[in-house]
Amino acid sequence: MANKRSLKKGINLICEELFTECIAASLYGAERHKDNAEALLFSVIRMQSDYVCRVSHPEPGMPAKLYFRRLRESFSSQVAELVDQINNL
Repeated sequence: MANKRSLKKGINLICEELFTECIAASLYGAERHKDNAEALLFSVIRMQSDYVCRVSHPEPGMPAKLYFRRLRESFSSQVAELVDQINNL
């Protein structure tokens, strides 16, 4: 398990890249997808905030190793979903 600081830094970097890609897709994409792009931007921001808070406050009663493994797996799956949505813009 990585320390919390590096985990937060990784989450922030990935979310920053997703945000940048979403902005680029909205600028260079069709006008009819502006609302979808804005919704994706807000979902990236919400996801970043949610996962950084979850790193800071782990669930009590659950072993730390298991908690952070599940956290990374759920983050990876949500990132994959957002990447697919950005590609469909």
